[in-house]
Amino acid sequence: MDKTWKLKPCPVPAEQQLYKLLHNHVPLLLCRLLTQRGISRYEEAQQFFFPSLEHLHDPWLMKDMDKAVNRIVDAISHGEKILVYGDYDVDGTTAVATVYSFLLEQYNKIDFYVPNRDKEGYGISMQGIEYAKNNDFDLVIALDCGIRATNLISIAKEQGIEFIVCDHHLPGEELPPAVAILNPKQEGCPYPYKDLSACGIGFKLVSALALRRGTPAAEVLPYLTLVATSIAADIVPMNGENRVMTHFGLKYINENPQPGIKALIELSQVKTSLTTSNLVFMIAPRVNAAGRMGDARKAVQLFLEKDAGKAKNLAQSLHEENGDRKIVDLHITTEAINLIKDDEENGSKKATVLYQPHWHKGVVGIVASRLIDKHYYKPTVILTQSNDVVAGSARSVIGFNVYDAIHQCRDLLENYGGHFYAAGMTMKVENVEAFKSRFEEVVASTITEEMLTPQIIIDTEIQLQDITPHFYKKLKMFEPFGPENMRPLFVARNVKDAGYSKIVKDEHLKLTVKQDQGPIFGGIGFYMKDKFPLISGGKLFDIAFTIEENDWNGNVSLQLKVVDIQAAQ
Repeated sequence: MDKTWKLKPCPVPAEQQLYKLLHNHVPLLLCRLLTQRGISRYEEAQQFFFPSLEHLHDPWLMKDMDKAVNRIVDAISHGEKILVYGDYDVDGTTAVATVYSFLLEQYNKIDFYVPNRDKEGYGISMQGIEYAKNNDFDLVIALDCGIRATNLISIAKEQGIEFIVCDHHLPGEELPPAVAILNPKQEGCPYPYKDLSACGIGFKLVSALALRRGTPAAEVLPYLTLVATSIAADIVPMNGENRVMTHFGLKYINENPQPGIKALIELSQVKTSLTTSNLVFMIAPRVNAAGRMGDARKAVQLFLEKDAGKAKNLAQSLHEENGDRKIVDLHITTEAINLIKDDEENGSKKATVLYQPHWHKGVVGIVASRLIDKHYYKPTVILTQSNDVVAGSARSVIGFNVYDAIHQCRDLLENYGGHFYAAGMTMKVENVEAFKSRFEEVVASTITEEMLTPQIIIDTEIQLQDITPHFYKKLKMFEPFGPENMRPLFVARNVKDAGYSKIVKDEHLKLTVKQDQGPIFGGIGFYMKDKFPLISGGKLFDIAFTIEENDWNGNVSLQLKVVDIQAAQ
């Protein structure tokens, strides 16, 4: 797919002012990146480059934190049974592992529960409430779910089961009748940072419990390994408190990882220090595979396991399930592409909605994302049969609110929920065709042509001669990367092949480029063999890229990771 390049504005006066405030210690170009991220003062830059645990907020600032802690303390003192309940993805399983592990250190009348994706679906389920009732649990701590489960939590309350809800999703108009709700996004919550992951909220809960007990902070901080994993995997903003927690979480992971995470690192064959990119593309898929292909309890057990041998066995199981997931994912994606090709009206449609009852529920979200990223850049919904209903996942393109589009189809749905760019839903089989038509109508009436053209957002233009070891050393201080602080994407214009560029392994582009009389840089463009005609024959071209280190047989050099290539403007 051809992509439109969009260059971010360059706040020249602001970047020059920050450059002066930083006493010329940070290159002007990187001051531009800082100001693009909303950093304009010396103190803000200091906090950005040098995260400190002192920058974490007091957990008691969160609305209902006192109620939550008091209820848990009462439950322990009266010998009540506590069930820690969480979602089946990375955020949910890390949150369950955090809270369950902390409570287990002081109390044994406790268990955890993760719903089955196929049989129960997302969030609080009737089966989960029945499990709590049949096993005499008095208190349920719900993590990464519950904020919209008003009816089910009301049913549980009538049966004598109380809930503490720890959720980071947007609340609805009516809050559930829980004894405490920990969610910075709820109305009236004074907590300063609103974008915590569910595991981050769980960490705040155990931090408050530790303060109440007088537990040393050193015993709680290692849980930041799980928090960092959740933040990276759940694609929440990498700024403010999230950035601080991820910074220290990665530090703990790289210095002294838990047995489960260490086993995953070894299976992922990560040779260097772990980064957020590794967490997203190597660790998270293996953790998510448990919930997608089997039992997500294994993911929680992996995070809890202290024996290295047992952790290795659990990690191997997740690794194999992730391999199975890849096969299923590829098969369904191929089927989906063929369905689209067979649809004569596809060219005029603004959305993609596909339904096959045999598709695996655990990978429909991945397939939707893959279709958008690699094939058809449109809001996409992939549906499959799940017990007696149809269930599906929606993914969107930049700028289009897919949750709002699904909300406008709500009369055809049994249940739905999600975010701006991703959502899920269930419906009756007989409503599938009506949903397809309605969703297409809604998208077609609200989406713009600009939204239907994939964009590459570039931070700034750079001269290749400015990419020096000193520059890269400062650039690395921008880590950890994530939403609101993505890895900087640069553009270099009017570059040319230095004479050694070639196609490797039949699909990748290995480049050697130079700009004017400057230094020669190596680069790699994965799956970009079709761009080779743009760079051959001495033609000038523009490249969009990130900068990384290439370690080849112990020789470390800077390399351009090419994202796109266009003919010189």
